[in-house]
Amino acid sequence: MSEPIHQPPLRQLLKRAACALDAVVHKGQNLNHVLAQQPVAGRATVQDISYGSLREYALLAALRDALLSNPLKDSVVAALLVVALRQLRVRPDATHTVVNEAVEAAAAIQPWARGLVNGVLRNYLRQADALTATLVQKESVRWNYPQWWIDRLRVAYPEHWQAALAAGNRHAPMTLRVNQHHGSTAAYLELLRDAGVEATQTGEFALQLAHPIAVAQLPGFASGRVSVQDAGAQLAALLLDLHDGQRVLDACAAPGGKTGHILETADVALTALDSDTGRLERVRENLERLQLKATLASGDAAQPDTWWDGRPFERILADVPCSASGVVRRHPDIKWLRRPHDIAHFAAQQAAMLPALWRCLARGGKLLYATCSIFPEENQRLVDAFLDRHENARQLSLAGEWINPGQLLPNDQHDGFFYALLAKN
Repeated sequence: MSEPIHQPPLRQLLKRAACALDAVVHKGQNLNHVLAQQPVAGRATVQDISYGSLREYALLAALRDALLSNPLKDSVVAALLVVALRQLRVRPDATHTVVNEAVEAAAAIQPWARGLVNGVLRNYLRQADALTATLVQKESVRWNYPQWWIDRLRVAYPEHWQAALAAGNRHAPMTLRVNQHHGSTAAYLELLRDAGVEATQTGEFALQLAHPIAVAQLPGFASGRVSVQDAGAQLAALLLDLHDGQRVLDACAAPGGKTGHILETADVALTALDSDTGRLERVRENLERLQLKATLASGDAAQPDTWWDGRPFERILADVPCSASGVVRRHPDIKWLRRPHDIAHFAAQQAAMLPALWRCLARGGKLLYATCSIFPEENQRLVDAFLDRHENARQLSLAGEWINPGQLLPNDQHDGFFYALLAKN
């Protein structure tokens, strides 16, 4: 029997969270990669503090800066103040403990920072409400997004931009996709209820849990009865209009969520393509758990000559790299890692991939262009430009509730996605 993992003291967790935040905000590193390097003991708490600090980073950083006489040169101490302020906001019952532990964390980072951190946090407690009320008058602080992000959404969705921003700041729900090979969605919902797990059906195959749980607690997870997948992502396999016997390409397939769903939906000959061999291994692991088979191929979707055998596919899922602006509630670091020019960079990648994959599509076939972005430059505008250059392509209408053609904005039931179904004449 393994030894129990003991939770480290709060001062260590605050220091670790500060280092993680510093790596994201000041060094541009991906939060998931940073957290993966954390010791197992206390990792969940460090993740919670880091996620919470990034969701409210604009406000927390503004509070810190307003309470400092001069800007801090030490970026880790600056990050520590952010995570400590976050803890004071979410733990009003433990302010004394948070302040004391943050001071000890500061001493472990820079001995001179002990008094500074103590003074800043105690000043915050004395003037929290008034100071916060003043700072949130600034739009980027009130919404906790970069101003350029807010401006773009306001132009793109004049009636929905505020709801989209608010949804991106909330905790993401845990949603399951029920494998119909093992039984219906309703039957699995009853299994969950028998196991004491509260859930509601939010799509044909989707069940949203009232509270997240470990996948090991899900009945039949190990044998492939169910997968974790956002309800919006589950639309891809349905929109592809799949039929048994078709040749299907899942381009940019990793980590394999949509790959598995395609094979659960129809008995097709599927090729799962990805340029990252490490991530392609995750596709293999997912398919193995689901007891499904596909041909795995390593290659660049924008260069079919390096991997394609010349036989056309009747269906193609082009789930292209994007800004991931629709999934910031799951990855709050994205808000602070992205820069305005990144959107044009992703759009250029997408503009290269789409016509390359179009060559691989059979006449009369369908290609589903998909992103988890909510920026029109990566979505409908890019599709419109493609259609202008390809007379043998037409965009098909999609059934469902869309903000714009094909655009899902994040809400309480799903993340933000874009889909465009193109038919080849």
